[in-house]
Amino acid sequence: MNGTALIVGAMVVTVASLAYPVWSYADRSGTGQANLSASTVSTQWGPLSATDRDLLVKVRLAGLWELPAGQQALERAPTQAIKDCGDHLVVGHTDLDVRVRDVAAKLGVQLPNQPNEQQQGWLQELSAATGEEYERKFANLLRNAHGKVFSQIALVRHTTRNALVRQLASDANQTVLDHITMLEATGRVDFDAMANEAANGASSSPTGPPPPDGNLPPAAPPVQPSGDQNLTSSPSPAAPGAPPNTDRPAVGEGEPAPGATQ
Repeated sequence: MNGTALIVGAMVVTVASLAYPVWSYADRSGTGQANLSASTVSTQWGPLSATDRDLLVKVRLAGLWELPAGQQALERAPTQAIKDCGDHLVVGHTDLDVRVRDVAAKLGVQLPNQPNEQQQGWLQELSAATGEEYERKFANLLRNAHGKVFSQIALVRHTTRNALVRQLASDANQTVLDHITMLEATGRVDFDAMANEAANGASSSPTGPPPPDGNLPPAAPPVQPSGDQNLTSSPSPAAPGAPPNTDRPAVGEGEPAPGATQ
């Protein structure tokens, strides 16, 4: 019995020693969990990470160059589409700047007071351009900048544990999407250039279905709810004994939907 107990005890100790590194791995220095914990501080609105603080800085920096770019467009743009973009930039970033400064003050995050070197260079490019060149530079510099910060906002909105940062990310998301939409409506955005830039910066090959070989496959059928949850429109049943109505036009093709008022 003593020999058996000794063997069992040895096995337990061995298993425990092998499992311990797995349990404690997340707390080791250099892991993602350890880095997150080391860079996070507690606030009354929830933990505030380095990624959260970085978003506050990026939102502030965006306003510091996009607001004057919008003001310049209102004064200099040769077309109404660019002027409309400028108006949205001014309105959006004026409001967003108030919000980010309020959140940063509550969380004790220091914000910059002037655009960074790259953003100052963009403003100089816009100031030196005229006519169609100005329109092209305005649309593409701003669309590219908005597209890059859009993904960062989404990541913070997804991962933050801080209520103030989460609300700011939601507000910034709406503002940035509005600006992207307006910039694309100018017809001056070079989507090929942005796609090539993103591809050159990618670290891995894209995945997904293979490209079509010219023989397009049949379209996939739409997903249908099952059972009583079927919400697709269907013709009203015919009265008992009546022949099926095959000439009835579909809704939207000249006849109002059943129950609609004229």
